[in-house]
Amino acid sequence: MVADAKALPMPSITKGPTDTPLNNFGIGQVLIDAARLHRDRPALISAWQGRTLSFAELAVAARQAAAALVAHGIGPGDRIGVWSTNRVEWIVVQYAASLIGTILVNVNPAYRQTELGYVMEHARCKALFLVPSFRDYSCIEAARAVRAASPSLEHLFLLDESEHAGAWTWSAFIARADETDPATVDRFASKVTPHLPASIQYTSGTTGAPKGATLSHFNLVNNAEQIGRRVGLTPADRICLPVPLFHCFGMVVGVMSAFMHGTSIVFPGETFDAGTCITAVEREACTMVYGVPMMFIAMLNHADFDPSRLTSLRGGLMGGAPCPAEVVRAAIEGMHMRSIAPLYGMTETSPISFQVLPDDTFEQRVQTVGVALPHVEGKVVEPGTDTLVPIGRQGELCVRGYLVMLGYWENPEATAKAIDADGWMHTGDLAILREDGHIAIVGRIKDMVIRGGENIFPREIEEFLHTIPEVAEAQVFGIPDPLYGEQLCAWIRPKPGATADPDVLRNRCKGHIASFKIPTLIRFVDEFPTTASGKVQKFRMREIEDERRAAAASQETSS
Repeated sequence: MVADAKALPMPSITKGPTDTPLNNFGIGQVLIDAARLHRDRPALISAWQGRTLSFAELAVAARQAAAALVAHGIGPGDRIGVWSTNRVEWIVVQYAASLIGTILVNVNPAYRQTELGYVMEHARCKALFLVPSFRDYSCIEAARAVRAASPSLEHLFLLDESEHAGAWTWSAFIARADETDPATVDRFASKVTPHLPASIQYTSGTTGAPKGATLSHFNLVNNAEQIGRRVGLTPADRICLPVPLFHCFGMVVGVMSAFMHGTSIVFPGETFDAGTCITAVEREACTMVYGVPMMFIAMLNHADFDPSRLTSLRGGLMGGAPCPAEVVRAAIEGMHMRSIAPLYGMTETSPISFQVLPDDTFEQRVQTVGVALPHVEGKVVEPGTDTLVPIGRQGELCVRGYLVMLGYWENPEATAKAIDADGWMHTGDLAILREDGHIAIVGRIKDMVIRGGENIFPREIEEFLHTIPEVAEAQVFGIPDPLYGEQLCAWIRPKPGATADPDVLRNRCKGHIASFKIPTLIRFVDEFPTTASGKVQKFRMREIEDERRAAAASQETSS
């Protein structure tokens, strides 16, 4: 008797359901529909500003700002930057731009003058909306310097009422709305089609130059709806949103998804603060909290943390970095977030492609990032090829569907490297497709560091470090960190006679690169581990740092 042939392994390819059709309208229509369906319900509650806008009020404010944009000579296809922390005006500008087909350029508030200048010039922004300062940095001074050097940047609009030479206050900007015929706004709005670009979001580049992921109305509207549908958003929900709006997590996963489902958004503070978040949840009876794992860790360990203050919570979303099992468990048990849902995505995919299901087990929530969203395809291939690996084997995760970006702004070469001829976005992440259809993210092909939800490419930091007189050579990589997920470590080979002082180097970085890009650990070395051909081995540096930390921990325990 001949034994049955062993079954061939199933290939690692998966696809979300397609039973619900995709939407075919622009972002502006989302707010128009929300104002009609949920007129007097709160859309935005900015706790730190002491302001609440209903959906109807927000729709009126956005249309007024759209008219003001037109009065200032800004229209369809023009680019405008927003360089700000979380506030009501950020959202007003976003929806104003979307109504008339203007493209929003999201700018990280932690950027400094050089980084701002690159983005403004690369996108050829016509205007920049900004706050006067961020922490101890003068944004208005940097913006004025950038405008002086950028031929395309015509206007600086402040998002508050502070007066600064060369910039419009918020009320002065809005006051010009009356100069625009309402029919002009309607005409521009009628020409906004779903596949036009809506937002350019810059991601750090491996060569030091950020790339502008260009996302369409179609990308963003549909991703926003599907995220909210899977998490079960309703008009009765209120989301505490400390995630920054410049990032897809805040703008799309947070605000746009909420508006698609008539859900209210609460800004607890201008930036993240654990105590402020706890207070906002309690005072506003929030039902959900969104954040990166670091934010949940900070709240759970805050001096004011008390489960009895958070009884209104039912769930939330956690993403932007690997979600430790103990953090998810603590959020469920200590914060009452029974339906907390880890998710996975990247800016280039609008951003979410995989998300856990409402009835997933605890094991599925902490070991995977869920299953594909509707109309999304995923596959796992041998890195550098299109060859599918069997289910259960590690490979590079690729994603295809409506959510894949239009491309990198004015960078067809980078676009072609990221998106293949068949429309698959190569994520650069190592993943395993399990038999239950869930995706587990197990690592990254490249050396990208994810610190508290911020994607950082070491090459960019290395190039700046090489401009410092004391530095002969620099290598930057990520090391594990219990709070941020990862921190930056820099190995520096100093120039002969140079002072090897970590604080001196950090001070050299301040004001030139964003604070989250400044290495936490700086180690001075005489040489780097290399291959026989002279290629630097960053993996070996990580191993050495791991060994040092393990030895230090062992010594501390024994003493």
